[in-house]
Amino acid sequence: MKHVVIIGGGFGGLNAAKALRKAAVRVTLVDRRNHHLFQPLLYQVATATLSPGDIASPIRWILRHAPNTRIWLGDVRAIDLSSRRITLEDEAIIGYDYLIVATGTSHTYFGHDEWAPHAPGLKTLEDALAIRRRILVAFEEAERQTDRERQQRLLTFVLVGGGPTGVELAGTLAEIARQTRAEFRNVDTRATRIVLIEAGPTILPSFAPALRDAARRSLARLHVEVRENTRVTGVDADGVMLGTERLDAGTVLWTAGVAASPITMTLGVPLDRAGRVVVERDLSVPGHPEAFVIGDAAAFLDKEGHQLPGVAQVAMQGGTHAARTILRRIQGKPGQPFVYHDRGSMAIIGRGSAIADIRGLRFSGPIAWLAWLFLHIFELIGFRNRLVVMIEWATAYFTRQRSVRLITYQNQ
Repeated sequence: MKHVVIIGGGFGGLNAAKALRKAAVRVTLVDRRNHHLFQPLLYQVATATLSPGDIASPIRWILRHAPNTRIWLGDVRAIDLSSRRITLEDEAIIGYDYLIVATGTSHTYFGHDEWAPHAPGLKTLEDALAIRRRILVAFEEAERQTDRERQQRLLTFVLVGGGPTGVELAGTLAEIARQTRAEFRNVDTRATRIVLIEAGPTILPSFAPALRDAARRSLARLHVEVRENTRVTGVDADGVMLGTERLDAGTVLWTAGVAASPITMTLGVPLDRAGRVVVERDLSVPGHPEAFVIGDAAAFLDKEGHQLPGVAQVAMQGGTHAARTILRRIQGKPGQPFVYHDRGSMAIIGRGSAIADIRGLRFSGPIAWLAWLFLHIFELIGFRNRLVVMIEWATAYFTRQRSVRLITYQNQ
């Protein structure tokens, strides 16, 4: 019986495992964490709307109906394509007949890793909890501060990167500032300054111009400053440098560049500038038809020559395609090229405001906001998570309160 190894329990890896669950193959899924994370809602953990357990589910529970699949908790250190083996951090070795690499991405600081301690990114639950702590502590310290200049610095938040995560974070932060003003005595949280910085010519570059304009108007209503064509040249504990301009800020959050997982560098195959594997049309690794790279770790151009976006749908469709191609090859049939079906994209910008582009149908405002809510509830894994998130969102909407505004610290 052929052995298929899947590295990564994200959207792509899980879809691949599900597609193989009834096949006559052995499957081993390896991930450094024991849970699957619904990353599109990770920013809501960072902004105290949802709890970590609301958007995460144990991988073993998700694959409980896949009897041919075993799950290994481990961190992959290297992949040897020639000998068809992967090596874990604890020196354990797993051999395979077919391989699917679905390791996703991490944040990149474009050669300035020294910025990382001062501008955390948002990729894991640990990141989200650390950001939540920074945000809430900033308000608490501002309340105690008697120097108005220092107080304003604490109430200044800079978000670097104008993609969906940056826009959604900015809108939610603005709402937190407006909704908590009655809870503080020495500080007016409505004076909070939120600056969204985008190095490129426009925020939300993957959306149509009309939707970008709608997003800018929504951000303006929330008093979020949007700076496009502005490059960050320095980050430290007290703020950022924008060319020669100094912008003091108590909190800087990184929602800009991403890079593929470092594990791709051990493959010994061509990579693009972001460390993604330049795959064949069927998502296989050049020269190795038994190995596949999917999702954010793959550099794949569509028919128009555009790099596929780093979104969940690309990973999910890629995982299913890789699994089906493996089954075809086991049966002696040729593989087929991967064709991505774009089901649309959405972004939420605060209470009752969102933008959506679904199969060419573009709309914004409350209708897009409702569509965003129901779509994300539907896509969550597990009935419990859907129910809890629906209740949390309804409570936050009607009471204007966020139930998990808790400052927690890890044990030292």
